[in-house]
Amino acid sequence: MTTFLKRCFLLFHLTLCQISIAAELDQNFIWNQLKQAHFGDRTVRDNATDLLFIEVPNKVEDAAIMPITIKSLGAQTPEHHIKTLHLIVDNNPQAYSAVFHLSPELGAINISTRIRMDNFSNVRVIAEMNDDSLQMVKQFVVASGGCSAPASKDAAASLARLGKIQLRMRKPVIGEQVTAQIIISHPNSSGMQFDTKSRHFIPAHYVTHFEISFNDQPLITAELGITISENPSIRFNFSPKTEGILKVIITDSKQAVFTGEKHIY
Repeated sequence: MTTFLKRCFLLFHLTLCQISIAAELDQNFIWNQLKQAHFGDRTVRDNATDLLFIEVPNKVEDAAIMPITIKSLGAQTPEHHIKTLHLIVDNNPQAYSAVFHLSPELGAINISTRIRMDNFSNVRVIAEMNDDSLQMVKQFVVASGGCSAPASKDAAASLARLGKIQLRMRKPVIGEQVTAQIIISHPNSSGMQFDTKSRHFIPAHYVTHFEISFNDQPLITAELGITISENPSIRFNFSPKTEGILKVIITDSKQAVFTGEKHIY
């Protein structure tokens, strides 16, 4: 290799290093701003992989519907449990993306949903424990364009199915863990999608709350925003100890309320 080529290679390598350092500093700045806004001066323990982890695809096929699963590594007990999960996507327009208030009755946490990724970003889950400590895991995700991606159905078709709820599960056995999934038909418009017919942006209209209960005892109360994908879905595990009714109440940003329930016996 000639001296000239060596110098070019070294300059290229140094440029990449500078870009990497600048990007890391920028990410740290964004996180510090978000941390201060939502948690103040409280300590957040990073890399809490002994407590929980997040699963996202190695390759994101569609940034508008990226699946994410949050799992704990231990059972929920009255003495030691995760009371709240905070989902933050640093570089999304609405970075503080969702919060899940959890019951110890859930047992080990296994919650899945689908989110939009607007740009390459750290995806963070902060577990707030019953002792008020904050434990965080994160993963960097390479995906972009999800918040402005067009809806999968046209407006008329979407409105025709608005609010229809599916509550899916295999036949449960009393006393044993079962996986349930709740899906609502809803455009979950982010306010960033462009209507090519009207030549205007589609106004934001999205699901804001899921309230999931069993026999009127709360299991999960979720506060959501525009990061959640079209047709919001929450999948979770729980163990019904008796016969009863699994119920969900869903509210959107126009204050419309939708309900669904399933009898477990």
